Amino acid sequence: MRDVVFTREGGWIPSVIREDGELKLMLGAGADANHAPRTFTFSIREAHLAVIREDLARHLLLWSAVLPLCDAAGTRGQLEEDAAVALLDPILLSAPADVDALFQRIRWDRGRLIAHGADIDLLERGQVCAAMRTATETSNGRRAQEYHANRRRAERGTVLGPLDAAILTYTGQYLHGSTVPRRTPDAVDPALLPEVMRVIAAAEQACAGIRIGRDPRRGKRATDKRDWDRMATTGDAAVRRAHPELVDDAVRTVSFLICSEAADRSRSTPMDDDGEAAGDRVGFGESARKTILSFTDDKGVEKQWLTAGPRTATAEFWAFVGDRSAADNEVFTIEDEEMGEGIQLHFYADSIARIRTAHEGEGGSDPEYRVEYSLVDGISGYRKLVSAFVRGGCAALEQHGSWMSDTAEFERARRRRDAR
Repeated sequence: MRDVVFTREGGWIPSVIREDGELKLMLGAGADANHAPRTFTFSIREAHLAVIREDLARHLLLWSAVLPLCDAAGTRGQLEEDAAVALLDPILLSAPADVDALFQRIRWDRGRLIAHGADIDLLERGQVCAAMRTATETSNGRRAQEYHANRRRAERGTVLGPLDAAILTYTGQYLHGSTVPRRTPDAVDPALLPEVMRVIAAAEQACAGIRIGRDPRRGKRATDKRDWDRMATTGDAAVRRAHPELVDDAVRTVSFLICSEAADRSRSTPMDDDGEAAGDRVGFGESARKTILSFTDDKGVEKQWLTAGPRTATAEFWAFVGDRSAADNEVFTIEDEEMGEGIQLHFYADSIARIRTAHEGEGGSDPEYRVEYSLVDGISGYRKLVSAFVRGGCAALEQHGSWMSDTAEFERARRRRDAR
C-alpha cells in the first residue's frame, strides 16, 4: 500500500510517500529501455520529512544530489540506496557551511537548481545554500538551458556580446547550435533588431547570385554540399568584413540561416525548373533531341522515358536517381537504343563514360562499341552532361570535358585529381 504524505507543486520535485508503513522519498528520473520514465524510492526518517516540508531549498538540494545516482542506475539498474540515504543527514540536517563543503565533494545536478531559480553567481562560487534563497517551486527550464549553452561557449573561449546574443536569438540558435535556424524577430530586443537585420542583409547581398541546387545522388530532397559550402563561405566573409567584432558563433548562424533558406527553396522547386536553373540548357544538337530513352541503375532496374510524357527527360532521370541511388547503387545509365549510344554515370568515382556503337553486329555477332571516359566536377557537372546528352546525343558531349579512350590514361588522370 502506497500513500502520498507530502508533495510540492513543482511536478517533478520528489514526493514523500508511506509504503508499507515506511517513509520513503520517491522521484522520477531517466527512462527505461522502452523510454518510459523510471521511478526510484529510498527510505527517510520523520526528521527528514520535517525539513522537506518546511525548507524548499534543502528539498531541492537533496534532489540535485540524488539525481546523479539515478543517472548511474541507467535504464534498468538499481538505485544505490545506501549512497542516497547517506546524503540525507548532511544535506537536510547539517549547517549551511557543511552543506556547501559537501557539494564541493559530490556530483550534483547544477541545472536542476538553476531551473528552480538558484543564484548562478553564488552557485559558481560554491555557496549553494545562499544561492537557494531565490529558489521557487516552479521550474524554468529555459534558464537552465541558457546557462548550459553559455557554459559550453565559455569552455571554448567564446563570450557573447549583446549583438552576438541577439543574432543567435533571432535565428533560434542561442540554446542549441545544431537547431535548424529560423527567423524569430519577436524574440529579439527591439533596440537591437535593426542591427541584427543589417548583419543578415550583408550576407544576403553577398550571396544574391548564388543558389543551392539539388543533389539526387544523395536522395530526392538532398542538396548540393558544394553549393552550400560556397554560399556559406561567401556569407561568412561578407559578415566578417562588415562586422569584424562579431564572434564566430554569430557569423556562422547567419550563413547557416541563409543556406538553409536557399536549400528549402531548391527542394520546393520542380525538378524541371531546378534543372533549367542549374544552367542545363544546351543550344547544340537540337536536331538530335531524344524521343525515347532508357534509364537503368546498377541493380538492373529500368525505366523508360517517352517524349510524350509529362516531364522532361532530365527531370525524369534525376527523379529516378533520387529514388534509386544508394551506397551500393552508384552507377546509372541513359541509353538511346535507336541511336546506338548512351552514357554511364559513375557517382562513386566522379566520372562518366560515353558509349557509341562503332560497328553493328553482323551474322548474329555482338555490336562493337567505342567507350570514352571523362572526369566530372560534382553534381553540377553531371547535370550539364546529362542535359547535353539528352538534347544532342554523344556528339553534344564533345565540348564538355576531356574524353579518353585509354583506360590506363583515364585512371592516371583520376588519381591525379583525387590526390589534389
